[in-house]
Amino acid sequence: MPYKVQLEKFEGPLDLLLYLIRKNEVDIYDIPIAEITRQYLEYLEVIQNLDLDRASEFILMAATLIRIKAQMLLPRPELEEEEDYEDPRQELVQKLLEYQRFKTVAEALAERETEHRDLLPRSFFYFEGNGHDAEPVTPSVSLFDLIAVFKEVMQRAPERDYHAVQPLPVTVEEQIEYVVDYLAERGHALFADLIRTLPDRLTMVVTFVAILELIRRGAVQVRQASPFGEIWIQKV
Repeated sequence: MPYKVQLEKFEGPLDLLLYLIRKNEVDIYDIPIAEITRQYLEYLEVIQNLDLDRASEFILMAATLIRIKAQMLLPRPELEEEEDYEDPRQELVQKLLEYQRFKTVAEALAERETEHRDLLPRSFFYFEGNGHDAEPVTPSVSLFDLIAVFKEVMQRAPERDYHAVQPLPVTVEEQIEYVVDYLAERGHALFADLIRTLPDRLTMVVTFVAILELIRRGAVQVRQASPFGEIWIQKV
């Protein structure tokens, strides 16, 4: 795909790991490395298919996870050496904890700045119009929340047999216009519904890239009512 979304506003590989740890409700000090690695590689496949920049950072982290997984499969040391045994996950856990502390401080500062700037707290946001009830939502939607929904929709979409290299059915710019028009008509929509109405997987992929680009430009907002809940999208 010739169009590449810049990810400065989005998250990196450590964010994806923290996301998976929260989603699976596991202890950060005792990460089930095999399962987390499996899920991480599923997300990496989507990131590579979308041709996002910084994909190489995610690939590097995947190699780290695979290395740790391999080390944990090795025989454990004898009992007398147990106290000298270093868990292969230890370095990664320390990186995650340090990064999590940094993010917590950064988010607290950003929230304080927002409270001083806005009359209403951004912890609640209401979509309006088009005869729908107002939908209270929180602002904490990550790139990986979007990818999780996108993966589910793609898995249910019918596959087509292509016997030759096919050109993309639409361009990113065309789908940017499509998404803007779609939201202008409806006011807001469920992200999954927007993707689900598209005719084929290639168009879904291009449209997802278009949505990420609109988010990067600040042209649309995405919100959800609860962690890992349904995602709403609205034109700004």
